[in-house]
Amino acid sequence: MGRSIVEAFAGQGARVLVNYHTSRQAAEELASRFGSDRAVALPADVTDPGQVAALLATGREHFGAPVTTVVNSALMGFSFNGDARPGVTEIGWEDFAAQFAGSVRGALNTIQAALPYLREKGFGRIINVGTNLFQNPVVPYHDYTAAKAALLSLTRTTAKDLGRHGITVNMVSGGLLRTTDASAATPEEVFEAIAAGTPLGRVITPEEFADTVLFFACPWARSVTGQNLVVDGGLVMD
Repeated sequence: MGRSIVEAFAGQGARVLVNYHTSRQAAEELASRFGSDRAVALPADVTDPGQVAALLATGREHFGAPVTTVVNSALMGFSFNGDARPGVTEIGWEDFAAQFAGSVRGALNTIQAALPYLREKGFGRIINVGTNLFQNPVVPYHDYTAAKAALLSLTRTTAKDLGRHGITVNMVSGGLLRTTDASAATPEEVFEAIAAGTPLGRVITPEEFADTVLFFACPWARSVTGQNLVVDGGLVMD
């Protein structure tokens, strides 16, 4: 999914900081496709505020301009395999803590690190990646879903807090995507069941999801903030 988001933005002429934690080779190969004047791969653990601040400072130095759009899509080691998920009687708080660290702490660190640059420009777009599972928990991934629900709350309170600075904050919530690293373990029959339950009759791709992320960053969405747009082929209608 991260790759598709980079491709969507770079394809429209944006300059992109490709953040990676462990996937250095993949990130560098992706950035190299667009040239150093358009994309650069930089390491940072988003749960560490110092590393995030260094990432954005390096990006400003590289491009000679501050960041204006932040996409929070970090996922902490999660696999969408309903057969292997822990049930409510087995799951531990450490599982919740890990997901909150990636989804909520990571987003908070990134937003706080980017704020000086966004305020400097008097403009900004913050786009958080959510899930349709807290509206339609077809598979009860307790820890992942709770963390994303908290991220929606952060999205809306931050939108209220930062609107006066010309900064919009929105969420794009996907369903199961065909196929990402996290959904690679999903059994085929699950994909088929979800496709059958959507008006479009198919599972959404990472590229289609990325198009909606791009929408929130573009001028067409300039008056939209605090919203959660579900991109799942119509499985959830809210």
